[in-house]
Amino acid sequence: MIHDKYVYRSCHMELDSAFTGTTLREYATKVSWRDTMSYAAAIGDNNAHYFDDERKEGIIAHPMNCVAITWPICGRIWEYIEADNFPHEIIATQVHYTEYLEFHRPVLPGDELTIRGRISAILPHRAGTHVNIRFDAMDAKGGPVFTEVMGAMMRGVSCRNGASGAEEMPVIPEQDTGAPGWESKIYIDPLLPHVYDGCTDITFPIHTSPKFARQVGLPGIILQGTATLALAVRELVNREAAGDPERLKRLYCRFTGMVMPGTDITVGQTGKRENEKSTDIFFQVMNCDDRKAISNGYAEIAK
Repeated sequence: MIHDKYVYRSCHMELDSAFTGTTLREYATKVSWRDTMSYAAAIGDNNAHYFDDERKEGIIAHPMNCVAITWPICGRIWEYIEADNFPHEIIATQVHYTEYLEFHRPVLPGDELTIRGRISAILPHRAGTHVNIRFDAMDAKGGPVFTEVMGAMMRGVSCRNGASGAEEMPVIPEQDTGAPGWESKIYIDPLLPHVYDGCTDITFPIHTSPKFARQVGLPGIILQGTATLALAVRELVNREAAGDPERLKRLYCRFTGMVMPGTDITVGQTGKRENEKSTDIFFQVMNCDDRKAISNGYAEIAK
């Protein structure tokens, strides 16, 4: 899950859409209270649901903690793809393009999770090939905990044999035209990429090494895309769900711009639609250059 478009430039590589449906080796993990508290602390979310272990209901994980749970797979995806002839050389071209999460229940400290993954879609795109990998997290009793669809853009890679798996793409409601709502400006501390790296174990040197970042063409280290999304979730939960993260049922976005440490971002609600049992919230995150770091943001909040 590389978040930077400058890391690698491919040449004459292709991916056959027949790899749609390829499974990933199972991954098992046990969630600890230290993991869940560290994730929430990394993005400065002091919601009592994540920290107050004297609550009658106990503590739960921040919704975005799911991406830290699946990171051991994403970070070494070549070891999990169960296809001997998969062209592993294209993996170096990927950037994190989209993120979709569906929360069946909160992740709890002590959960023993099994993650089953597969390539759910391979689609041609003007920038290369869009690949979706679906993860289903199950608890020890086989109950669903969360579903994640991580979208990767294989930049410059051709898609052979056309689109496959489009019917499995996450279905996100269309945004109505309407007046934008609230905005929240957030300062990105220069050390936040390091804190997020250390507290979540989501590691890649473009976020922590200025030397590496400049070698691949970046102006400096950049904030992790999932950290930017987690900050947006903090605002969504506090402003739209009365501080109750269990009301967040679905989340989607596209990563479309960089966030530099030491600058401000602005999380903004761009639309809202009331349904019978839930509310559709549309949002975006603007960076310091007034460009969208997160586009097409969507959250389903239960009533």
